[in-house]
Amino acid sequence: MKTTALIMAGGRGERFWPRSRKTLPKQFLSLTDDGKTLIQLTVERILPLVQVEDIYISTNRDYLPLVREQLPNVPEQNILCEPVGRNTAPCIGLGAAHIAKKYGDALMVILPSDHLVKYHRMFVSTVQDAIILAKDGDNLVTIGIAPDYPETGYGYIKFNPDVAVGRGYEVAHFAEKPSIELAREYVSSDDYLWNSGMFIWKVSSILKRFEILMPDSYEKLMVIKDSVGTSAQEEILEKVFPEFPSISIDYGIMEKSNDIFTVPGNFGWDDVGSWNAVERTKKTNDLGNIVDGNVISVNTANCIIQAGEKLIATVGLEDLVIVDTEDATLICDKGHTAEIKKVLEQLKTRGMDRYL
Repeated sequence: MKTTALIMAGGRGERFWPRSRKTLPKQFLSLTDDGKTLIQLTVERILPLVQVEDIYISTNRDYLPLVREQLPNVPEQNILCEPVGRNTAPCIGLGAAHIAKKYGDALMVILPSDHLVKYHRMFVSTVQDAIILAKDGDNLVTIGIAPDYPETGYGYIKFNPDVAVGRGYEVAHFAEKPSIELAREYVSSDDYLWNSGMFIWKVSSILKRFEILMPDSYEKLMVIKDSVGTSAQEEILEKVFPEFPSISIDYGIMEKSNDIFTVPGNFGWDDVGSWNAVERTKKTNDLGNIVDGNVISVNTANCIIQAGEKLIATVGLEDLVIVDTEDATLICDKGHTAEIKKVLEQLKTRGMDRYL
C-alpha cells in the first residue's frame, strides 16, 4: 500500500513574535544552527518513508509562495491551500480527500510542520511501527512522546499498558492541558504520554470516522474529492471549505472513536512552542547565552538575543529574551514567554495590524 504524508503548515506561530508574522510564520523560519527552516526539516525527516511526489502540504493560501520557495520539489498540485483556517479536522479531511482521489486508499502520515526531532533514525523507526499498526483493520494511530517533565502546555494521552499490539498500546482517553499538579501526577504514573499531534492511518479508516462522527463534514469532503483534478476544483473548495466547523481532529474524531492506539516515541521531539525552545535547538556560549546578529553583551547570562544589523548592547542582564526586527523589538522575561500572545491581542485591539 502506498505511503503518503500530509504536513500541516497553516499555523501563525504567534509565540515567536516578532520574528513570526502573518507574512512569515514560524514554520518558514530557521531556528536551528543548520539554517534549514522547520518545514524543510519536517519534509527531510519523512523522506526515508515517503516519496516526495506523495508529500502533501496543507497551508493557508497566503503561504503558497513560501511553500513553493522552500519546498521546490513538492509537486504544485500537492500544495493544498485552505481558503480559511478551520483547525486540524478539516485540514486532515482535505488531505484525505485528495489522496483518496489519487490512490483510492493509502497510508497517511500526518505531521505538524513546526516541530523538531533530534534523532531521525529513531523517528523513522517509530513511524514504521505506527504504519504496521495502522495497516491492521481500521486502527487510528497517534505517536505519543514519553514525558520527562510535567509540561502544562501539552495535551496528554493515557494508554492501557495491558493492551499492547506490536509496539503500540490501546488509548484509554485523551487528557486536556493539565494544571501543574495534574501534570506531575501524569508524569509519575508512567502510563501517560504527551500528545504530539502526529497521526498515522489509512485514508479509508479516517474517512470512515468522518462519515460516522462528522457526517455533514464527510459529505462536503466527498464533494471536494469529486472536484479534484477538474476545472471546478478551486471554485468548489472556495465555496465548501468555509462551511466546515472549526474543530480539531482530537475533538472531532479521536476522542469519540474506537480502535485508537498510541506508539510511544523517544526521538528527541520538541514542539518549539516558544522562544525558550531555542535553548534546546541552538548552542549556548560560556555564560548560557544564545546570541545571533550584531550583539555585544557585558555581564549578561542565560539570555536569548536575536539582532539584525542594528547593534544590541546588553549590560547586567539575566534570563531575558530580546528579539529585534526592522519594525518591532521584544524584551521578555524567559518565565513569561507564554504571554507574548497578549501583546498580539493588544495590537489587534489597537488596530496596529502592521505589526502582526
